[in-house]
Amino acid sequence: MKNNVIMLVEDNPDDEALTVRALKKNTIVSEIVIARDGVQALDYLFAEGAHAGRDITGMPQVVLLDLKLPKLDGLGVLRRLRADERTRLLPVVILTSSTEEEDRLKVYDLGANSYVRKPVDFDEFIAAATQLGLYWLVLNEPAPRRV
Repeated sequence: MKNNVIMLVEDNPDDEALTVRALKKNTIVSEIVIARDGVQALDYLFAEGAHAGRDITGMPQVVLLDLKLPKLDGLGVLRRLRADERTRLLPVVILTSSTEEEDRLKVYDLGANSYVRKPVDFDEFIAAATQLGLYWLVLNEPAPRRV
């Protein structure tokens, strides 16, 4: 059974609110874990810092990761996730406003599963977040967990 948890790593409160609203609108998400910088994201995923002692077997179905974050940017988060056996196969979708081709090349080289540009238009943003949630929580078959 899928756990229907999405992790959103986003420092912009407006983008966070829109994404959460779109994901909850479809009631496919049982929980949205929010991190507002790269360090918070890694602390949660690796049960460190404020999340020390968290059961690390409860990983999200997908991580929606912004690139431009305080403390540790999205590239740094992605590097760490792909370098660790526990999170190497965790689906990571880059959700960013960047239109830089170099950013796309970097994230795919580092092992991102998808790169989605945040639409500027409100309705398009809601539609994009909704489609992301449906795809990653309903349609996608995640990699089996290694024991």
